[in-house]
Amino acid sequence: MRSYVPAYELRAPQSLEAALELLEREPDVWRPLAGGTDLMVLFEAGKLTHRKFLSIWKLSELKGVEVTPEHVTLGALTTYTQVQAHAVLQREFPLLCQAARETGGIATQNRGTLAGNIVNGSPAADSPPALLVYDAQIELVSARGSRWVPYQGFHTGYKTMVLRPEEIIRRIRLPRTKQGWRQYYRKVGTRKAQAISKVCFAGSAQMQHNTIRDIRMALGSVAPIVLRCARTEAALRSQKVSAGAFAAAKEVLAQEITPIDDMRSTAAYRLRVAQNLLEEFLLQLQNNGGDESHRGLAAAES
Repeated sequence: MRSYVPAYELRAPQSLEAALELLEREPDVWRPLAGGTDLMVLFEAGKLTHRKFLSIWKLSELKGVEVTPEHVTLGALTTYTQVQAHAVLQREFPLLCQAARETGGIATQNRGTLAGNIVNGSPAADSPPALLVYDAQIELVSARGSRWVPYQGFHTGYKTMVLRPEEIIRRIRLPRTKQGWRQYYRKVGTRKAQAISKVCFAGSAQMQHNTIRDIRMALGSVAPIVLRCARTEAALRSQKVSAGAFAAAKEVLAQEITPIDDMRSTAAYRLRVAQNLLEEFLLQLQNNGGDESHRGLAAAES
């Protein structure tokens, strides 16, 4: 059953200031709408319950990519296609570029935005694990001012976050601190294109000889939110890559994630795949696999 179009209202403010003033004046009444790749699915299915939307798609204040010696800062409306095309992102943030390639089809990549993916709050989203690994920060802006928050901790539960009703995301900032780290990304889905992930794994590690000097890991589809695996990281940090370290880390990971059974997979499957992806990442470190992100979609079940 499709939605009834006249039941909805859409406004398109001409500036960020005008948009923020409306959100301040009527909080919880208006919802920002960017690329619409998630909302339009609900609309088409007759399941879009909210009725008033604020189109921010054309706001120039939310566009562009800025590069400084310390950071790469992406406007909230940066699309997956723009992520893939940016030379600095390709070179220094390959996990994010790989996530952008894995997200939907070409139409979705042309229209979908990083901020929209974040605010949608799905634990199965493709780009958030990479953003967690890269220690991303998010600028939240309202008519009263702006604040920067770490992306880690932004999601407080399933579809809940620290974003206030009168705020929108303006920018996403990535510290340029992972150059020289070995990087790995793997999405496991039902098929090799346009699939919602059953498990999504992003990892990056700084090696010193055969020892893990520092490490970042994040997983999607294994908890109510996209999860930074801090306890598993701590178990691996300063450890030599070895079979014993692999086994210990897999046990810690099993305690850290909380996968569920749903229509796309089972908790047992997700747990096993997550552990296997962790082992594959660690084997890549052991085998001096270089700094390029791993590509592939097949489930690592063996």
